Amino acid sequence: MLKYPIGIQDFRTLREGGYAYVDKTEHIHRLLTTGKYYFFSRPRRFGKSLTVATMNELYSGSRELFDGLWVQDHWDFGAMRRPVVWLKFASSGFRTQGLEAALHNLLDDAAKLHGVELSQTSFDRKFHELLQILSTRGRVVLLIDEYDKPIIDYLDDLPQAEANRDLLKSFYSVIKDSDPFLELVFITGVSAFSKVSIFSDLNHLRNLSLSPQTNTLVGITEAELDHYFGPVLASVDRAQLRRWYNGYSWTGEQTVYNPFSLLNFLADGVYRNYWFETGTPTFLVEALRDRQLYPLGELELTQQDIGAFDISRLETYPLLFQTGYLTVIEAQPAIGSYRLDFPNLEVKQSLEEMLLRAYASEDPGNPRSRVLTIYHALSRKDIDSVTIAIDSVLANVPYDLWQRDDERTFHTLVHLLFSLLGVIVQSEVHTARGRCDALVLTDDYVYAFEFKVNATAQAALDQIEARGYLAPYADDPREKVAVGISFDRASRRIGAWAAD
Repeated sequence: MLKYPIGIQDFRTLREGGYAYVDKTEHIHRLLTTGKYYFFSRPRRFGKSLTVATMNELYSGSRELFDGLWVQDHWDFGAMRRPVVWLKFASSGFRTQGLEAALHNLLDDAAKLHGVELSQTSFDRKFHELLQILSTRGRVVLLIDEYDKPIIDYLDDLPQAEANRDLLKSFYSVIKDSDPFLELVFITGVSAFSKVSIFSDLNHLRNLSLSPQTNTLVGITEAELDHYFGPVLASVDRAQLRRWYNGYSWTGEQTVYNPFSLLNFLADGVYRNYWFETGTPTFLVEALRDRQLYPLGELELTQQDIGAFDISRLETYPLLFQTGYLTVIEAQPAIGSYRLDFPNLEVKQSLEEMLLRAYASEDPGNPRSRVLTIYHALSRKDIDSVTIAIDSVLANVPYDLWQRDDERTFHTLVHLLFSLLGVIVQSEVHTARGRCDALVLTDDYVYAFEFKVNATAQAALDQIEARGYLAPYADDPREKVAVGISFDRASRRIGAWAAD
């Protein structure tokens, strides 16, 4: 029986506890022997901390932890032993103590670990003093894990996020002047924020986030899944597993599984939204709702867009990418172009459910009940029940959300409901003669939906026929059904519907 290291981020604990480990030491060795200053961003729960913990043990000379791993025969554990300063912001206490006090505590703890007495009283001078003293024992390895957590955790409180950013700017500026003391600098985070000196002052910091060299540094590839977990997956539908948890890429080529979700599935044997449940992105969902940016579809952004942004003017799509809700499906780095989409069903379904709740905020219950109602109604061609279920969602949308673009709000809500059905759904599908609002395919029926605001349902129905939205399915044995739905702008409810 395999032991799955769910939630374990410490390499020593993992190895001494006999947990399954996907050997990433060849990737890590390549980085450590070919460069000095690195920044690496990935979403939460993807293995960044475990990667940093592995580096710490390599430079600490912990040979016994690497028995049987690739790096065992490729690393001189004695000659490469170095003093390591490992700053972990996730456990620094910045939320309870404040960031400045947390910085002092991080440095004091590192000094105590190495038996060093510090005399400086400001955190920046104390940081410099620590590196300088330790360098007398050998060039220092500086590992900073989740450098941006004091910013990320306050994105719903921008004044505090900006205050923390300014403190971090002073803190990280120490690194550049400490170059003579340093063997390696490896910094991880979720996002690459602009106006933080880690990127402006450290102009020699190599950003690995979109590099092909590190696309599979964290996450689990299909080949790794076969090698390490093949026997336990003998009875698992691999296509379904990929649909739920694979799909992440930062180059648009090879994809990886989310390790946290995959390991949870292997332990439980149940398809669930494991990763999403560990940190509901409330502010992201509210931003999508307030800016009416859904449905997402396939987005095209530049490298500058997805690589960095300013917390004083947050851009939703880059934030969704950097936090893991969108991934690269095609990259053209030569021209700086990246196409993004949902990585998998886990993320897509979870974000859609959260967004539907956010729209119908007066009724925070599970939207799945209405989705199931619509599913069963479509399965038996009960259009009346479909419209009643849609109408019940519209009835719970707060008044202020209707102020900007009523038609877009109608379309978004209907798309979310249909997408969550779990059937094959396409929204605003282009044909040779126009664009169908939604095509829904069930086992027995092919539905073409057209939505109108302040127009007749018959006009919507006529458009389906005139533009041939169902024509591509002429040879499909399923029954074709055209549905026109008219929304009334004054009441913000369904006014009428017609089907043919």
